[in-house]
Amino acid sequence: MATSIFHRATGVALYGAAALLVAWLIALASGPEVYAPVEAFLQGTLGQAALFATLVALAYHLANGVRHLMWDTGANLNPKAAAVSAWLAILFAIAAPTALFAYLRMGG
Repeated sequence: MATSIFHRATGVALYGAAALLVAWLIALASGPEVYAPVEAFLQGTLGQAALFATLVALAYHLANGVRHLMWDTGANLNPKAAAVSAWLAILFAIAAPTALFAYLRMGG
């Protein structure tokens, strides 16, 4: 039940992230003087945390969406398989953004 609620919550959060993406693109298109404060924020600790949280939400929503698609085929509907797939979705939501941030920090 908790994974279903979290799936919905991440979906709502991603709507907010999409609005912020549009604001970022508008700032980017508006020129260097408008974009500079946005860039400074995104490179700061709070901006990096927001980007990481957005990636966690995106990764979880993706993994749990695939989990739901599998259920639509009738696969893994028993409680044990559902619990395993729930943990896999959670682990993916943590591992994927962490790996991406580590890769980008190393100059990738």
